[in-house]
Amino acid sequence: MRKTPHPPIARRTRWLVAVVLAVAALASACGGGSSSGGSGSSGSGPVHIKVWAWYPEFKGVVDAFNASHKDVQVDWTNVGTGPDQYAKLKTAFKAGSGAPDVAMVEFQEVPSFIILNQLVDLGKYGANDDQSMYADWAWKQATDGTKVYAIPVDGGPMALMYRKDLFEKYKIPVPTTWAEYAADAEKIKAADPNAYIASFGKDGGWINGLMWQAGCRPYGYSQAKAKDEVTIKLTDPACEKVIDFYGDLVNRGLMAKDPFFTADASAALDKGKYWTWAAAGWTPGYLAGSLKQTAGKWAVAPMPQWTAGENAEGDWGGSTFVVTKQSKHPKEATEVARELFGSSKAAWDIGLNKAFLYPLVKDVAADPSFTDKGYDFFGGQKVNQIFVPVSDSLGEFQYTPFQDYVFTTLNDLSAEALAGKRPWNTVLAETQKKVVAYAEQQGFTVHQ
Repeated sequence: MRKTPHPPIARRTRWLVAVVLAVAALASACGGGSSSGGSGSSGSGPVHIKVWAWYPEFKGVVDAFNASHKDVQVDWTNVGTGPDQYAKLKTAFKAGSGAPDVAMVEFQEVPSFIILNQLVDLGKYGANDDQSMYADWAWKQATDGTKVYAIPVDGGPMALMYRKDLFEKYKIPVPTTWAEYAADAEKIKAADPNAYIASFGKDGGWINGLMWQAGCRPYGYSQAKAKDEVTIKLTDPACEKVIDFYGDLVNRGLMAKDPFFTADASAALDKGKYWTWAAAGWTPGYLAGSLKQTAGKWAVAPMPQWTAGENAEGDWGGSTFVVTKQSKHPKEATEVARELFGSSKAAWDIGLNKAFLYPLVKDVAADPSFTDKGYDFFGGQKVNQIFVPVSDSLGEFQYTPFQDYVFTTLNDLSAEALAGKRPWNTVLAETQKKVVAYAEQQGFTVHQ
């Protein structure tokens, strides 16, 4: 799922989870949600399963499910995006009541709910049969050991959005390596002193995606293997090179310092202040809905590589459905989690064309209606032919049971560097120090 703005790095900032477009869509969709209430059935009627989620255009997905199922019906409520919903979930878990049967949870948050022992093992109700349906990296993030804790829905494979018209006008080659990207940044500044190659948005999920693409694997956790042990390696050289690279561009005035997903950011993209954006598979929908002056002038290219000729990839964003142990109908709740999207054509028609989700169901992502779809905003380019191979080749990546704290800390320290209050080469070392201290305070043994 795309990000949603929230207090300081609220999508925790995952806090930053929602995009302006998503928020607007959610506002209209919310009105169709049902009120919160326990799951159950009336006499011999269908079992009602309560679902919490904040997907854009989700009412249509719920309606499609309910129309095609007689014995199970979904009662949907939007109780808030990202951190707001998570806080309500944790309150309900602590109270022992009030949680929904099914909840939308972003990938990076799944471990934080696994450790609470409040999620149903969906494998008991047939979910293991779904493994082959999904991208391998996504399935691994949704499982722990032999247990299936979540059903993947959408992801955010990353690629480079760029102003094709401006690159062609000034005869600047589209970068295929990060070294070429830095060289292009200088050429862009020479062509237009008021322009930047991009902005450093101090978004923890975005930074995480860039580190993923660089080969950094800073986190490790498995409740199945050792529930009280966690790995934190943010000072790995593969992580450090990302921060050093971007910090250098900022310090040289080649990269802006503005946050993502604001009205000002959209205006800057639309007016040519930023010529590129390393972003996710859900970005085409966001850009098309936010930028009007430059529609048709953008294009998508594969992410620049740290080593020429490689195909290293990263992901920014993504979500799942989980089933809580408070559900009185875990079998039916698992059915809902598996089939709300799953292979449902009606649901994915909405998810792809109205909510602009990137599908993690392999057959949906490989369907010609998706791969061959031309986007007017990108001059008719079939941009999903860039994104699909990225998702297909993504390597394994893990998160911690306190990823919100990690992202918040990373964002706060990046903000200090952007403001000139700390050297960029201290950002990850200080993040490492703070996160390790936090983990140890929570009772974890930390491997560094």
